[in-house]
Amino acid sequence: MTRSTTEPALQDHTPDPAGVPFPQDRGCPYRPPSGYAPLREQGPLGRVTLYDGRTVRVVTGHALARELLADPRLSSARERAGFPATTERLAKTRVRRVALLGVDDPAHNTQRRMLIPGFSLKRIAALRPGIQQTVDRLLDAMERQGPPTELVGAFALPVPSMVICALLGVPYADHEFFEERSRRLLRGPTAADVERARTELETYLGELIDRKRRDPGDGLLDELIHRESADGPPDRAQLIDFAVILLVAGHETTANMISLGTFTLLRHPAQLAALRSGRTTPAVVVEELLRYLSIADGLLRVATEDLEVAGETIRAGEGVVFATSVINRDEAAFAAPDALDWDRSARHHLAFGFGIHQCLGQNLARAELEIALRTLFERLPGLRLAAPAEEIPFKPGDTIQGMLELPVAW
Repeated sequence: MTRSTTEPALQDHTPDPAGVPFPQDRGCPYRPPSGYAPLREQGPLGRVTLYDGRTVRVVTGHALARELLADPRLSSARERAGFPATTERLAKTRVRRVALLGVDDPAHNTQRRMLIPGFSLKRIAALRPGIQQTVDRLLDAMERQGPPTELVGAFALPVPSMVICALLGVPYADHEFFEERSRRLLRGPTAADVERARTELETYLGELIDRKRRDPGDGLLDELIHRESADGPPDRAQLIDFAVILLVAGHETTANMISLGTFTLLRHPAQLAALRSGRTTPAVVVEELLRYLSIADGLLRVATEDLEVAGETIRAGEGVVFATSVINRDEAAFAAPDALDWDRSARHHLAFGFGIHQCLGQNLARAELEIALRTLFERLPGLRLAAPAEEIPFKPGDTIQGMLELPVAW
């Protein structure tokens, strides 16, 4: 069995579970915050306190999370009264429309039907050779330059950026523009900065869509613009909304998984040796890393009516937070959950959510992660950190988790 035995149990218990702040920064980029330890002890449904002092429900049990994420009485619509804002910038921008993630059925089902053909298993399989070529080109460039290098900028970010650009039909020549706006959109220091980034990105994508109407290409955006369907073609505003969520989510999440996954493997040499030797497969590694890292920590909902669950009542209008990093380490669902273990079956993790809002691009993400991590460690067998692990910066807890920088050598 290839299992990590070096990770200590979570400590620093907070006496009052209801006073546990959410979100919190991680002390180690691949472990949940130590301050979440009381959440494991208060049962599958508890309470946390948000930045503004508001107390909301928190789901930490795996079985309960699956039940509630599939319950239509919990809404994803951010404009609803009571929707939990985990940061000030989200509170000030939550009225802005967000395709798919911030829409309930039946509108959500209509939007998802429009996009599903672009993410089918057949289409993802057809993309794999192109993903491999992208990965190989980037590693060729790294080898020509020689060590050391900063892996986020040289590899982890360009891989998914190039792939999502090719899929959508967005010019990669503009990648610095949309990558910078995406960063500000997800973790801008102020709500005003988030709004400016969103407006600039929408303007850029609107102009791109207008050009594609006149001169079609072969990307997913072009298909959406010119597709005939029972639901009718999406209008310009819908197309912009789709493009924003697909472009931002399509590279930010996968880039963070590549960087943090690489860091985690380099910090777990026994597990890395199993991957390099073929004693485990990239697919198994990716599923366990998705569970173990839980980079999108904190799915948000609001109750539209009273719910009787886990012996308690969630009242209509109450906010509900799903603490993904705790859910994916629920010992009722995963034996020895704090261990990085290639021998477990981790496919039932909730890193991609569950229910109607389960991530549309999950199979694309899996393909990118499998190819990127396998090829990286095959091509660079001597890959190692080029700085002390404790000095390498990673992201704060109020955004998608990942490495800000990752200096490596080989």
